[in-house]
Amino acid sequence: MKHYDSLIIGHITKDFNIDHLNNLNEICGGAVLFSSASAFVLGHSTGAVTKLAEKDRDRLDSFTINKDDVYCSFCNDSTTMKNEYFTADKEKRNSTCLSCADPFTVDDLPSVDAKIYHFAGLLYGEFPNEMVIECSKKGAVALDVQACLRHADMTNGLMYFEDWADKRKILPYITYLKTDAAEAEIMTGTNDREKEAKILFELGAKEILITHNTEVLVYDGKKIYTCPIRARNLSGRTGRGDTTFAAYINERLNYSIEQALLYATATVSLKMETPGPIKSSRKDIEEYIEKFYSDYKC
Repeated sequence: MKHYDSLIIGHITKDFNIDHLNNLNEICGGAVLFSSASAFVLGHSTGAVTKLAEKDRDRLDSFTINKDDVYCSFCNDSTTMKNEYFTADKEKRNSTCLSCADPFTVDDLPSVDAKIYHFAGLLYGEFPNEMVIECSKKGAVALDVQACLRHADMTNGLMYFEDWADKRKILPYITYLKTDAAEAEIMTGTNDREKEAKILFELGAKEILITHNTEVLVYDGKKIYTCPIRARNLSGRTGRGDTTFAAYINERLNYSIEQALLYATATVSLKMETPGPIKSSRKDIEEYIEKFYSDYKC
């Protein structure tokens, strides 16, 4: 049986990205792609579980982890999205879901062992509650709440966000919870990031990570930790939160919150300077820390 630091579960997409100047770029994306790359470059044993139509199996070539560590189930369709960005920093966008792959089930999980089961979804309904609960019996569960808040109306493809009805039921099973500031506001009713983190902790999650375009925040029920993003450009903005979260939770297997947060924030800062999944090395990230985070103490 194979053993992984993290097993990352999610759909890989084909994204049609249109920037603020109306330039079109077609690229494979999805939280599972960016997250697995992030964990892998830091030296962690990483597996990925995905689901797509057999006609789209070439999307699997976009994974940067070892091909033997990608577990794919085939279904009738794949997830495809269109993203229209309205600003150069890509902070404002309109996303449309063109097609969806089938939801995951417990049967899609390979016979492997993992320290962390990382749910890296894109849309509500991809993961049944029972799957999250079952994985919590095997290891720590990490959840990106995007897959709990973002819905798609498949009559027109439009996507929208609404609060997660089952948050009080499922959050107690979550060791690591990732959200961005806007998603956290939907779940908590406040736009103060520290208050958001504390409310989400009270709802049951053990460690909360909230991303923002200026910094990353972590709360463990005792203390608020923050670390600034210091990317020199934003050409690789897509996949920011996924890269951060995977780096953080995998580093937490061996290091303190402060150390894991530093490596996660440096990893995403470096990744944001180049489009696509990160393809650097742990040495590159450590050199980035020496150059741009010499003032950060952990």
